[in-house]
Parts: sequence; C-alpha cells; structure tokens
Amino acid sequence: MSIYEEVEFEDLDYDPIKRIYTYPCPCGDKFSISLEELWDGEDIATCPSCTLRIEIIYDEEDLPPLPEDDDEEGEESESVSNEGGKEGDDDGLAIMTQKTLTVQ
Repeated sequence: MSIYEEVEFEDLDYDPIKRIYTYPCPCGDKFSISLEELWDGEDIATCPSCTLRIEIIYDEEDLPPLPEDDDEEGEESESVSNEGGKEGDDDGLAIMTQKTLTVQ
C-alpha cells in the first residue's frame, strides 16, 4: 500500500491516558499509532475509517519513555478485584434486571 503523507512526529497530537498519537485524516477520522508501536519501530499510522496510511518521521530519542507496565497492571488488577466481587456484580445485575422489567 502507498503512503498518503509523511508526517513529522512533532505534528502529532498525543493522548497521555491512552498513550496514542493521532493526526487528522482527510476522511474526517484520525490516523492513530500507539507509543508502544513507535517504540517497537513501527512508523505507519492507519486510519480506522478508510484505507489511507501515513508514515511517521521520528527518532527514538524524541519519544517519551514507556511507563512501566507493572504499575499499570497492579492498578487494573486492583480495580478489577474491587469491581469483580459478588456483591458488586449481584447489585448491578439486580438493578439492571429491575430496570429491564420496569421498561417492559
């Protein structure tokens, strides 16, 4: 496939929560590439709505460091365990069931 455009790393928008870089696509959506993909040497960002692709021009020293996954997984595990208890699931199911019965 051909490349629609070469884009300098500095021209990308960064979402620090999702760790995704984006760039506007002419179709109205956005090209996207993750920080992890860039660290893995990937330099092609794709658009989810069309077939266009862009090449990201960057040097690894321009990239912010990857956060340690151990800390993130610990936070996710903790939140899952808090939400995953039977009481939380049963209460949520009961509320959802009551709403469904009320709507019908």
